[in-house]
Amino acid sequence: MALCLTALTLSHFRSHKTARLALDGRPVALFGPNGAGKTNILEAVSLFSPGRGLRRSSAQDMARRPEALGWKTTAELRSLHQVHEVEIWSEEGAPRQVRIDGKAAAQTALGRVARVLWLIPSMDRLWIEGAEGRRRFLDRMTLSFEPDHAEVSLAYDKAMRERNRLLKDMVREPSWYTALEAQMAEAAISISANRDSALRQLALAQKDAATAFPTATLELVYAETPPPASEEDLRAALSDHRARDMAAGRTLIGPHRADLFGTYAAKDIPARDCSTGEQKALLVSLILANARALAESFGAPPLLLLDEVAAHLDPDRRAALYDEIAALGAQAWMTGTERALFDALGDRAQYFEVTETEGTSGVRAL
Repeated sequence: MALCLTALTLSHFRSHKTARLALDGRPVALFGPNGAGKTNILEAVSLFSPGRGLRRSSAQDMARRPEALGWKTTAELRSLHQVHEVEIWSEEGAPRQVRIDGKAAAQTALGRVARVLWLIPSMDRLWIEGAEGRRRFLDRMTLSFEPDHAEVSLAYDKAMRERNRLLKDMVREPSWYTALEAQMAEAAISISANRDSALRQLALAQKDAATAFPTATLELVYAETPPPASEEDLRAALSDHRARDMAAGRTLIGPHRADLFGTYAAKDIPARDCSTGEQKALLVSLILANARALAESFGAPPLLLLDEVAAHLDPDRRAALYDEIAALGAQAWMTGTERALFDALGDRAQYFEVTETEGTSGVRAL
């Protein structure tokens, strides 16, 4: 069983006026100079999963300039034993629209036919920057296991924003808060359960795995006391904390206050204290573990988007990464400035040269 794209077409997407890629299930190596449009192709593939894509950009920002009239991506997706035609587009900056097999669909429906993971250069500082990025990293992994995680997260964020608005306006009437806090508590319990399940699956996928990359142990920590574990207790805690939250102007208890703490297991060193190379290796390890776990739970490894990953690994680790991807059977999309970075893949990959001429990106199969 497999999960892969067998065709991808871009129209007026970022730097690509038109691009067509005919594909099979092998990894995809995209190479060319910086700024040629390699990452733009990865971003287009990232849209075939719920969420805002690997750059978290608005639909308007994805339109090719100077036309900015709209854009479209179309793919033939082989998912387990089925083949789907998936279309995603935006017209003149309007919100993205999705069609699966000719039928309109919500973005969250993409999570039921595909799984997509990515590792991009901006994530290299994950362990040393703010907690928000680490929560987003965890929630992307969680979403790969549980597609409904996106919906409960959106429900929680919406109710919390409305509660925060009341707090900032110094509204003291309890009846204004009751329904919102009930919605938050219900969603929060699901969020926490989904995250805990994802962490357990990642731990199992790393245990005794034959890998050249270091094992990372992960745990959720909180700046203050962890939120109550039951819906009823969390609802009561939100009610009890209104005065304190009003003084702060925001909600100070809940899953949005979690942080992801990582440890280099073999050395028992916090990830934030590791070298730059070790931090990168830990991220690669987690992405591979996530992929192994999905191969077990979903029935096929996910699409992997690895932007400039080859340039940040020494030749031995690079070759080890390619071997693990091949053994996993994942269609990994990788970018690099030179084809030589992918020599260790040999004929196990498909190669595309990405070039730029007069502001338009071109893609040529080799």
